[in-house]
Amino acid sequence: MGYRIMGRVHAACAQVVRRQGGQGTVEYVALVLLIAGVLAAVVAAGHHMNGAGIADTIVNKLKGAIDSVGG
Repeated sequence: MGYRIMGRVHAACAQVVRRQGGQGTVEYVALVLLIAGVLAAVVAAGHHMNGAGIADTIVNKLKGAIDSVGG
C-alpha cells in the first residue's frame, strides 16, 4: 500500500519537473537576486572598512539610476 502511494507521488513530481514553463523567469529572478546580494555585500564591506568612499559612491550611483527611471 505504501509503495503504491509513493510511486504515485513520484510520478506526479516527475510530471511537474518535466514542465518547464516559466523556467527562464525563475532564472532571471535568481540572477537579479545574486547581483543584488553581491552589491549589498560590497556596500556593507565598504562601510566597515576605510574605503567608505567606494560604498558611498555605489549607493549614490544606484540612487541616481533609480531616481532617473522614476522621474
